[in-house]
Amino acid sequence: MDNIKINKLEIENVKRIKAVIIEPSRNGLTIVGGNNNQGKTSVLDSIAWVLGGEKYRPSQATREGSAIPPNLRVVLSNGLVVERKGKNSSLKVTDPEGNKSGQQLLNEFVEQLALDLPKFMDSPGKEKARTLLRIIGVGEQLAGLEKKEKELFGQRRTIGQIADQKKKFADEQRYYPDAPDELVSPSELLQKQQDILARNGENQRKRERLNEITAGKCRLFDDMSRIDDQISDLQARKDKLKREYDQAVLDEATAMKTVSELQDESTAELEASIADIEEINRKVRANLDKEKAEDDAKQYMDQYAYLTREIEDTKQAQMDLLKAADLPLPELSVKDGELVYKGQLWDNMSGSDRLKVSTAIVRKLNPKCGFVLLDKLEQMDMQTLNEFGQWLEREGLQAIATRVSTGDECSIIIEDGYVKGQELPEENVREASKNPSWKVGEF
Repeated sequence: MDNIKINKLEIENVKRIKAVIIEPSRNGLTIVGGNNNQGKTSVLDSIAWVLGGEKYRPSQATREGSAIPPNLRVVLSNGLVVERKGKNSSLKVTDPEGNKSGQQLLNEFVEQLALDLPKFMDSPGKEKARTLLRIIGVGEQLAGLEKKEKELFGQRRTIGQIADQKKKFADEQRYYPDAPDELVSPSELLQKQQDILARNGENQRKRERLNEITAGKCRLFDDMSRIDDQISDLQARKDKLKREYDQAVLDEATAMKTVSELQDESTAELEASIADIEEINRKVRANLDKEKAEDDAKQYMDQYAYLTREIEDTKQAQMDLLKAADLPLPELSVKDGELVYKGQLWDNMSGSDRLKVSTAIVRKLNPKCGFVLLDKLEQMDMQTLNEFGQWLEREGLQAIATRVSTGDECSIIIEDGYVKGQELPEENVREASKNPSWKVGEF
């Protein structure tokens, strides 16, 4: 079914309106022009009242000075005739077959925002975005992703701060390249010293043994000299001693060779290490602290990189969600909770683009509603009006708007509660004749 539009509007005695008949363009922009206080806004208020219900009823609905109650009649493109007339301005909705209905039927195809589009346009940016997201059915999912992204940003910020602190702390730590990798144990150094001293003691005992052998050899030599005088009778003993002497010479040579290969180890380095053990260990601890700080910093930087990837994935999920959604307009989206059209936020959009976005959202809210009402378009230049009107025609939409102007861009001009140059139908002329204040001759 085609969307529903306003074919004809008849208004009498509403606010500043005396008698007005309007047949807006089926597609495109119908501008109701005129000077201030002539009844332009009263036209839009009347449409909102007759179609939107009692909540749109003006506080002073009856035209000032008129004894005749308001009379409103709207003919819609689906054949429905909507009327409000009589003392209580009761609503009557009649279909083409003559059946009667009421506001509930109108609510099916009359979108509330269409009756008050400026309210939507003037709402905060995030509220506009929420309206759009609610329409396309991704509001809750996107809100969840945005919440996750915000939490990840907070976590990453905290991790980044800690990582920076850890890195700064690590950089400030002094490093000692000559220090050992592990703490030095005093007991191990003492044990090494005892082992060296033991080996040195064994060497000393070997030296003392050499001295004993050498002294024994000397004593034997002396004995041989004394016995030389007694060779004849002590030859046998001499031979024996000679053999002992020869053996002693051999033993001496063996012992001397062994002693010559001995080399005492110095304990000076160990003694120095023992004396400097606290300083060495201070350096080792400093190196270990620096390595720990650098490792901590690296872990936090890894966490920061991981959270960055998570944030990017979350952003991509939001983009994919919006890309897959059925948006009212190409190039319309939501970024950081704000509407974006053609890459521009609301405050950077042209007037024409703002109107397009707002009207497209109304259509998406209720595809059956084919019209919108706009007040005070005098702030729009001619180019903006033309662009918006052409877009409405292409989209098959209808807009009825007011503008403080009497120029050629106006479809009709309201003057003192009438349509300038319009002749009233015969029944309206008869009704007007009952009220001498009406300028019947001008119709």
